[in-house]
Amino acid sequence: MTVVAIPAYEPDHRLADLAAAIRRLDPDLELVVVDDGSGVGSAPVFASLEAAGVTVLTHGVNRGKGSALRTLFRHARARHPGAAVVTADADGQHAPDDIVRVAREVESRPDAIVLGVRAFDGDDVPLRSRFGNAVAARAFALVTGARIADTQTGLRGIPADALPWAVGLPGDRFEYEAVMLLRARRAGFALAQTPIATVYLDENRSSHFRPLRDSARVLAPLAAFLASSLLAAAVDAALLWVLLQTSGWLQGAIVLARLVSATVNFLVNRRWVFGRDRRPCALGAELGRYAALATAILAANVMLMTLLDALGVGLIVAKLATEGVLWVAAFAAQRVWVFARGKATAGSVRPWAGAARKPHVLA
Repeated sequence: MTVVAIPAYEPDHRLADLAAAIRRLDPDLELVVVDDGSGVGSAPVFASLEAAGVTVLTHGVNRGKGSALRTLFRHARARHPGAAVVTADADGQHAPDDIVRVAREVESRPDAIVLGVRAFDGDDVPLRSRFGNAVAARAFALVTGARIADTQTGLRGIPADALPWAVGLPGDRFEYEAVMLLRARRAGFALAQTPIATVYLDENRSSHFRPLRDSARVLAPLAAFLASSLLAAAVDAALLWVLLQTSGWLQGAIVLARLVSATVNFLVNRRWVFGRDRRPCALGAELGRYAALATAILAANVMLMTLLDALGVGLIVAKLATEGVLWVAAFAAQRVWVFARGKATAGSVRPWAGAARKPHVLA
């Protein structure tokens, strides 16, 4: 059995229509909805869902989509052990047959999170959605090296083995879904993509997603790496100045300052930039890989600068180009090799606090 889980905030009749259509297509699917702090005006919608046999859970106040999804995952684990979960949006933008198809695919792919991806190439696609997805997709590819056609999709199949990991992911609002994509492969889950219909109703005015603000959250790991790099550079410069003032030995000051700044960079990256939601390797192993990468980056720096100089590129331009390329390369290498992550297990995430309570419907 597979659970179709739908977070809902102030839905209209389209949610009830969606539930009825899914039931017609596949009566064996279990439907669960979270009322995420909706107002009194939405009470008839949730009442009609309960009358139709849909399980409705309630948040007393609006807690955000990420929090609602975790509630749904906890409920699925508690009430339907071993079942996969398909998440869908409540506003009618996911066709019922696409939801059923993703359910079938995740049942056959216990190692993968199945994404229903849209094309964003139709004339009816709002500009804000087209632009927001383009920004998020390119940022995601830069950070992870993986190309996902639709990073904002809410139609996802989550295998049963991934639910303990998914419950432990941070983020209460739309950033939760971005975090899930960013961390999935490093937790041992593949990202499978299947095309779905691109549906926009009334210029997508029912969506609570903020394309620019919420897409920017995808860049958080890159921003953290940049901050770590700047911190190391500041430590290197400050220590070099102090050592020159106290010893006057240029070569020794350069070497010692670089060793200290590299150690700071290593520790910050290991603990904060790449250290969350992972089972770290032995310190010695990661330190060895970091040292090997630093040596390779230094050699590449010399070779690139030499090549660009031979081609007649100005010193400043050559330096900026070299540092930019190698900075991106260092980020990717540290993420997938130096601080590689093992597969998450049920014991490696924080415990879930039991199933969500059965709701009441406001009259």
